Amino acid sequence: MSAGMRDRLLILSVFVVASCGLAYELIAGALASYLLGDSVLQFSSIIGCYLFAMGVGSHLSQYVKDERVLDTFIEIELLVALLGGLSASTLFAVFAWSGESFRLTLYALVFLTGAMVGMEIPLVMRALNQRQQRFAELVSRVLTFDYLGALAVSLLFPIVLAPRLGLARSALLFGLSNVAVALWTCRVFRGELLRPTLQYLRSLLVLLVLGGGFIAADELTQWNEKAIYGDDVIHAETTPYQRLVLTRWKGDLRLYINGNLQFSSRDEHRYHEALVHPVLGALPWARRVLILGGGDGLAAREVLKYRNVQHITLVDLDPAMTGLFARSAPLTALNGGSLRNPRLRVVNDDAARWLEHNGEVFDAIIVDFPDPSSFALGKLYSVPMYRLLSRHLADNGLVVVQSTSPYHAPRSYWSINATLQAAGLATTPYHAYVPSFGEWGFILAAHHPGYTPPQAYRVPLTFLDREATRQMFFFPPDMRPWRVAPNQLNDQRLVHYFEQDWSQVIR
Repeated sequence: MSAGMRDRLLILSVFVVASCGLAYELIAGALASYLLGDSVLQFSSIIGCYLFAMGVGSHLSQYVKDERVLDTFIEIELLVALLGGLSASTLFAVFAWSGESFRLTLYALVFLTGAMVGMEIPLVMRALNQRQQRFAELVSRVLTFDYLGALAVSLLFPIVLAPRLGLARSALLFGLSNVAVALWTCRVFRGELLRPTLQYLRSLLVLLVLGGGFIAADELTQWNEKAIYGDDVIHAETTPYQRLVLTRWKGDLRLYINGNLQFSSRDEHRYHEALVHPVLGALPWARRVLILGGGDGLAAREVLKYRNVQHITLVDLDPAMTGLFARSAPLTALNGGSLRNPRLRVVNDDAARWLEHNGEVFDAIIVDFPDPSSFALGKLYSVPMYRLLSRHLADNGLVVVQSTSPYHAPRSYWSINATLQAAGLATTPYHAYVPSFGEWGFILAAHHPGYTPPQAYRVPLTFLDREATRQMFFFPPDMRPWRVAPNQLNDQRLVHYFEQDWSQVIR
């Protein structure tokens, strides 16, 4: 092989190296966000740690002797392959079996991987410089392929790799890519290596480890998730938007999104009856209902009990969510096949975007979003969002918002109430006890004050009656209102309130 071809292959390795390095950073950030919440904090701290570590690695690369540049490059590729390739599986296992060590392990892996990646590019540049490449051309070519690799993986990871392969297999795939770089460097530059046979054997050993991990990734992930959730995992799926895990213990089905419990089939009727019926029980004339979120179809099941409701539009971002709850036999039994009911239309879109581009007006709007645990979710609880929502509410209609716990998260709950009021709506807070969650809160809102809770219901219910309804609208002294700020987009105070509240509850 000509010297020019060898140099071009070395430059190509920069593309792969850059792709793998950014991929490990993205995987660590995504996994930490799934398991710890607060995606902005996780990505910011991980990116900062990773870039600092790359600087450390770049500094350390100067101590590699000139005659060992290629050997060291291969050894670093194999170390990065092991650290990065096994990172997701390792972090899942640590979180499952030793949660208190998770943060230490996370940042140790990020730092070590970043330091190794930081050494790679300077070593490639030194190897090319030894071949008497012109400095200006050398820097230009190396950095061009470095940035191109970063661009490629930043597009492929969220669109293709994470939803199709999952985090564990994506990490292992990039680890195998690092091994491929090591192997072709061994082959192409065999004559320049100090111990080529040893480097070959090391590369093959790492290849076997990562290849075995790639084959067994699903089993390892299920094993770790069973330890995390405690019950048998019957479905797990990483979508472009979230991680869905469904567990079963005896007759209890549970859904987790990004590690957070969304419902338990043993008591979800309490939550969904409290969410839906104080609204529709007070609107016997309602014909058109909008559900935002609620991709599990459980709120829709309750709405469909009202024969006066002629049309339901359900807007949920994730087609994997609505598809799962429309197809799976245990789940359709739970939601009564609501997502396939002819009175219901499913729209898979961002709720805010859909509201902006749609002019329909509804008699009742049911907002069943996940808790505002991140800025991406917090925007759905903001003053601009509620102003937009109010434009789609009929003049004498009602909207209800699930609003986290007024007992465990009072700042969050009363901030949502203040946000609805800042959007010009009259509010009526209430709460219900759901065993899986404790006291849970909801807020009714309307264009005009004067809401009166239903005295009776025209549909069969398991939890709600006249007395249970009356108690929902009574707040004892330990759930008194708090004076807190509304949630504006520019500061997202609600997300900070949420973190502050739940950090005092969750051990």
